[in-house]
Order: sequence, then structure tokens, then C-alpha cells
Amino acid sequence: MNKATKTYFIADTHFGHENVIKFSDRPFDSLAEMEKVLTENWNSRVTPDDDIYIIGDFAWRATHNHLIKIIRNLNGRKHLIMGNHDRKYLEFDDFRAEFVEIEKSLEIKLDGEHIVLCHYPIAEWHQQHRGSWHIHGHIHNRKDDTFLFLRNKEKALNAGVDINNYMPVTFEELITNNNQFKMSANLTKADCLAARPSYPYRGFD
Repeated sequence: MNKATKTYFIADTHFGHENVIKFSDRPFDSLAEMEKVLTENWNSRVTPDDDIYIIGDFAWRATHNHLIKIIRNLNGRKHLIMGNHDRKYLEFDDFRAEFVEIEKSLEIKLDGEHIVLCHYPIAEWHQQHRGSWHIHGHIHNRKDDTFLFLRNKEKALNAGVDINNYMPVTFEELITNNNQFKMSANLTKADCLAARPSYPYRGFD
């Protein structure tokens, strides 16, 4: 009997983007090392039959050939929730063909839970008052005023690799990792405002 399929979530991998190592203080010495670890972590968990929701910013600064090589080397039925860095790559038909679906936002049911997926954090989402969840990316591991707001949103979950051990995670793992990250930040509003980066992020290109 085949093992039961699973559902995973991930965001902000930024394949091809060397500067993200510095920007998000990732523990890698090079882009090649980062991509190797991300790929190995992904395929060690996700099987070809599992569903994986990529909550935006799959890649940035990657060439077309490099992009296709990476995406085809990753297991799973891939669902893309578009992030701000994904738009240029969606011009490529061979890249689009790697996904089961491509959406700006999406609502799914998982084990009886209603989940709203969007790359950008949402202040109030559909069915929130009825206990629905929101899974987002975009903010990486920043601890700024956006983080301070989201810290009080128990059912808003950051799928970014920077707080999820650089790997795809299950819904239950996402809850655990987010709770740990939120509790580890003993920050005041003034601290978060001071930490907020300028826009656009300098050096993020």
C-alpha cells in the first residue's frame, strides 16, 4: 500500500538570489550551498505524490535555464500562490507547466480547517471570525511593525523558510514553528518600528 499523501507549505525560497543570504541572515556561505540545502530538505520530505503549496517568491535573479532545472528537480504536486518576485517567471510556459495551479490567493480545506493562502500578510481574511487560518509569506524573518501586528494573530502563519528550518512543513509544524518564533521575540512596538527596513529594500536585489 502506498503511504498516505501529505500536504506541505513553503514560501520565500528565493532560488537564484544570493543577496537573500545577507538580507535574511541565512546560514549559508554561498548561493550554491543555499540551493543545495533547500533542494535536499525539500526532496527528503516531499514525495512526487504529495501536495506542496508554494506561498510566493519561489525564485529571484535566476536565469531561465537555472529556474527550470531547479523546479524540475523538486518533488511534489506544486501549487503556486504568486509572490512579488514570481511574476517575471510566469511569462515562461515551461515554468507555468510545472504547477497544478497558479493563483494570486487561494482558499483550501485541510483536515477540516479552512485556510486562506496569500503571499502577502492579510489583516483580516475570509471566515476569520469563524476560526479560519491564514498562511502567508513575504516578511521572511523580519521583526518589525508588521511582525508585531501579526504576532497577535494566532491563526496567521508565516510559511517562509527562514522561520521553518529551510524546508517544507506540514500544517501542524507550521503552527509549532510560528508559535516558537513569535514567543522568541520579546520586542516592544518601538523596537519593531526601529527595525523596519526602508522601501524598496536596499541591497535586496
